[in-house]
Amino acid sequence: MAKCAICQKGAHFGNAVSHSHRRSNKIWKSNVKSVRVNVNGAAKRMYVCTSCLRSGFVERA
Repeated sequence: MAKCAICQKGAHFGNAVSHSHRRSNKIWKSNVKSVRVNVNGAAKRMYVCTSCLRSGFVERA
């Protein structure tokens, strides 16, 4: 679900490192919003990341 329909930005994986340097798995999810956008003149609901919304890659319905 946390994937942008425009730029395909998704989750990033890595290690969470504690103060004692023990490592555990960590996931960083993209800031994705469910918005209504205009696609070929029709309103459609899709998941779009906030950087695409701010950059104007989509037009809100």
